[in-house]
Amino acid sequence: MKTSNIILSLLVLAGVGAGSYWLGGRAHQTSGDATVAAGGPAAAASAAKKPKLLYYRNPMGLPDTSPTPKKDQMGMDYIPVYEGEDEGADKGGKNQIRISTEKIQKLGVRTEAATVRTLGKTVRAAGRVEPDERRVFAIAPKFEGYVERLHVNVTGQPVGRGQPLFEVYSPELVSAQREYAIAAQGVRAMEGAGGEAQSGMKQLAESSLARLRNWDLSPEQVDALVKSGEAKRTITFRSPASGIVTEKKALQGMRFMPGEMLYQVTDLSSVWVIADVFEQDIALVKKGAKANLSINAYPGKTFEGRITYVYPTLKAETRTIPVRIELANPGQLLKPAMFAQVEMQSGAKAAVLTVPDSAVLDSGTRRIVLVQVKEGRFEPREVKTGASSDNYIEVREGVNEGEQVVVAANFLIDAESNLKAAIGGMAAAGTPAATTAPAAAAAPAKVGHKGQGTVDGMDAKAGTVSLNHGAIASVITSIARK
Repeated sequence: MKTSNIILSLLVLAGVGAGSYWLGGRAHQTSGDATVAAGGPAAAASAAKKPKLLYYRNPMGLPDTSPTPKKDQMGMDYIPVYEGEDEGADKGGKNQIRISTEKIQKLGVRTEAATVRTLGKTVRAAGRVEPDERRVFAIAPKFEGYVERLHVNVTGQPVGRGQPLFEVYSPELVSAQREYAIAAQGVRAMEGAGGEAQSGMKQLAESSLARLRNWDLSPEQVDALVKSGEAKRTITFRSPASGIVTEKKALQGMRFMPGEMLYQVTDLSSVWVIADVFEQDIALVKKGAKANLSINAYPGKTFEGRITYVYPTLKAETRTIPVRIELANPGQLLKPAMFAQVEMQSGAKAAVLTVPDSAVLDSGTRRIVLVQVKEGRFEPREVKTGASSDNYIEVREGVNEGEQVVVAANFLIDAESNLKAAIGGMAAAGTPAATTAPAAAAAPAKVGHKGQGTVDGMDAKAGTVSLNHGAIASVITSIARK
């Protein structure tokens, strides 16, 4: 009986071992199949799709490549280019920027053809109205005297040429008139005398008359003195030109000294505008060119003048050079000290290849233009520029006539390319970590729990085994974490 029990126990243990082996083999086979299904095709696809490295391109999209890894001047890594990524490699388009049609529409990209045209630039400057210095007259007697009477006694009063301004009394002037009158009488009295005495008296009379002329007596006053031979107590000073009395220092009864200015008359029928042109624009300003002026006091009205002089000095404080513009002032609308906005046209002598100024990206050390090679493909080119106008700039090298250049959203395209470059640089820097991650993930995870127990029973028909065991610590910990 004991022998049969022992044999039965051995059979049960053998059955349990076989069942465990069978279940373990099924689990290992299932796990292995899952691992192969998950990792096998991915690894095979990764190995099959791994592209061939062609070269490294500039991260800023500039026309510069390298066969080995390197950094640009800003410390950014060059971007690797693999086979299949560079569609234009056979056509010399290694540095082209590719953007989808949908994104081009969202960015609002516009292009314009490079064309040949004559550049004309408008030089703008601020100016001020000033009197014509050649039309400013000062009335200053050349002798000492007193102001007897004022005919014009208000500053700003308009006067005409020859209009009386004031009357003066001068003892010297009266004495000079009497000397001439005496000399003139002597000439008449010595008409029958010898030639030498008569000649000396005539010289004395002429000398007295010249002295009166030198004191700015008018021809009419001199003629009246010659005809009458009588000295007048006062002399009237008249306006030398038509204009405005801009200064009046004469007062009734005041004493004045020789050379002291009593009146100033300014002719404002023609004025100057002194425009302050910036240093970089002075080469475009030519003598004799036309200039248009606008005054805030007269909106919508344009005054036309002509450049007559470019001053030889520069104002160090403002880095500007004065330019003189002369223009007529009918109705005296332009008044001294008014501010004016000046526009001076400057045209080129010959037609040159130009692009819109918005197409040029200036980094400070180089100028880049984005040329549309075809739909969705843009090529950055370094260009050499020349003269510029208000809206266009001359291109001497880098672009051919008829090529389409980006004139709107080029900064966004440049930013898009830089963003891709930055992402590419980050991806390149993270390559080692990316390659080690799948290996770690491929390692099979150890899943299971260990415990001790006894076999209570086994149902051969149902294929089940009943086990009796205590608490398993790893199971309780797993449930608590969940």
